[in-house]
Amino acid sequence: QVHMVESGGDLVQAGGSLRLSCAASGISFSIVTMGWYRQTPGKQRELVARITNTGSTNYADSVKGRFTISRDNAKNMVYLQMNSLKPEDTAVYYCNTYVAWNDFWGQGTQVTVSS
Repeated sequence: QVHMVESGGDLVQAGGSLRLSCAASGISFSIVTMGWYRQTPGKQRELVARITNTGSTNYADSVKGRFTISRDNAKNMVYLQMNSLKPEDTAVYYCNTYVAWNDFWGQGTQVTVSS
């Protein structure tokens, strides 16, 4: 059974930093692509960053140069380092993977950036 748990969300001032973590289980972690998405009320969930099993990354234009996704295959963990946070980064952040034609999500972690 695939299970993912996010942590690290918090209230932070604009310009600050946060590091989100996602612990994954029930999957062959080292061979899957992992992603971070975010969602605000009334809007669709959007991709923030993605990292393949080989370490290739891609980012939403809105976070390029500020956010960094990384993974630790030995620990089945994926991280999102968020710097220079802006109020528009406020959202619930979700960890994601796609396995056997199914999307799997964590419960989400709230990030709130005050101006």
